[in-house]
Amino acid sequence: MTLLLSFPPLSPSIDIWVEVKSLDLFGAEACCRAFLEMVRAWALHYPVTYASAHSTADKELADFPNFGRDDETTFQDGFDRVYEICWLNVFGAKLVDTVGRERMRTTPAHRVEELPDGSILLVTWPTAADFASEAARVAQARAWVHLRPDLDFDTVMATLRERSATLAPVEPRFAPDVAALLSRLPEYASLAQRQRRIAELNAYVPPEPDEWLPVDAALPPDVADPKAAVDQYASFAERLVALLHTPVPSVLKGSPESLTDIDVHFWKETFPDTFERHNIDAIAVPAVGAYLGEVLVKHLGGQWIPRKQWMEAQVRVGDRVWLPFARAHRYMRSTQSLLDHSLTQLYRVAERHARY
Repeated sequence: MTLLLSFPPLSPSIDIWVEVKSLDLFGAEACCRAFLEMVRAWALHYPVTYASAHSTADKELADFPNFGRDDETTFQDGFDRVYEICWLNVFGAKLVDTVGRERMRTTPAHRVEELPDGSILLVTWPTAADFASEAARVAQARAWVHLRPDLDFDTVMATLRERSATLAPVEPRFAPDVAALLSRLPEYASLAQRQRRIAELNAYVPPEPDEWLPVDAALPPDVADPKAAVDQYASFAERLVALLHTPVPSVLKGSPESLTDIDVHFWKETFPDTFERHNIDAIAVPAVGAYLGEVLVKHLGGQWIPRKQWMEAQVRVGDRVWLPFARAHRYMRSTQSLLDHSLTQLYRVAERHARY
């Protein structure tokens, strides 16, 4: 719930924004009637200039409350004409008089009621949850063009159908090796664009990891003290833990799931495109590579093959040796690279080969 209070010299007012999840709660007529009566009771006790209840995602597609206007104009003029018809609407007396009281009264809708203060309560359809159905859209369009005779019914219906198509549920069918990662990304899209984002991610297939060699082609250790080199890798990995333990608590566990959490964190922060390249290459890349290698060792029975050049260091897992630092270097090139060369994917592919 959000409250916005205005005091003199502005016109005293209170704006209330309530968001309820999920919309499925309003699939039953009884629930919708109870909600409607609550809004009606509020409108009877407090003067309403305009109020509405509708899908947040659909409102976003309608550019509510700006409707194509700039913020200053929106603030000055408010809802001074019928820019949109929602599932539930309370039109203040001033707007009713502007549109025409008789026109408002005769709107084709599920319920139209004139309240004592001259405002009008209008509900287009019995239930809110199925606002995007064809029948509900037809009811919405009929009410809209009735109150706005300058609009064309077919044009309005085309707009509403397009919005319904954008909001239609899309079944996730993500590439298996990155499904755990991709399933987390739609929540960062706006509510109105979430289904479209799922469709985009369904079509996305990252390149196969190639940061590996067959066991018989592995580079041999070339360090004087292999244990000291492996201890250094562990120290690199601890740098990542120190960096991320607050925003990504799972990093403390060194688990396969933590790799996905790290992918999501770096992606949402646009890490490679935000921080200085020198620091990324000098600090982040070795820390990420070492952490990835340590997870391969801990959970897949991997074995470090240390090298003087840490970019060449390998972890033997099954019939392959993996180059975690090379993966981290590629991973940190850009925000898109975090998806194209994710830690999640390399681990899942390595896990499959660990079984052979």
